[in-house]
Amino acid sequence: MGQKTLTRMDLSEAVFREVGLSRNESAELVETVLNHMSDALVAGEQVKISSFGTFSIRDKAARVGRNPKTGEEVPINPRRVLTFRPSHLMKDRVAAGNKG
Repeated sequence: MGQKTLTRMDLSEAVFREVGLSRNESAELVETVLNHMSDALVAGEQVKISSFGTFSIRDKAARVGRNPKTGEEVPINPRRVLTFRPSHLMKDRVAAGNKG
């Protein structure tokens, strides 16, 4: 199976075909939804989409690691990590698509 990337344009085209908005309105709608999701994640909220899954941000604490070449201990800076947990319906749908 080849690798495919779903783009904003792909989402806009899907909205255009399914909903019947103009191409510009479809693109604006997709952009607004993605911006709203991003803003919520930045604010530390979870984004839960029914029957799809949940996006959330986790804070990973600062810790100490080792340089593999020298063995010297080095600090690893704290960071925020985006995680996605698919719903059972999404997992089942993807699994069914992989069987064929």
